[in-house]
Amino acid sequence: MPTEIFDVDKFVEISERAEYCAVKRLKDVVKLKLRTPKMLYTLKVEPSRAEEVIKKLRCEIREV
Repeated sequence: MPTEIFDVDKFVEISERAEYCAVKRLKDVVKLKLRTPKMLYTLKVEPSRAEEVIKKLRCEIREV
């Protein structure tokens, strides 16, 4: 079952052990999905902040 994260700093911390981050761009929100060996973590951000968050991530970035 995926877990939604609401704190950007915690999401960045989890990205250290993630295999990749899938980026899904919708009309009004950008969904970031971290795949770790056991869990899938999601974060929803507004499009204006998305690039700022993506630059902080420490794993492979995949556009979906």
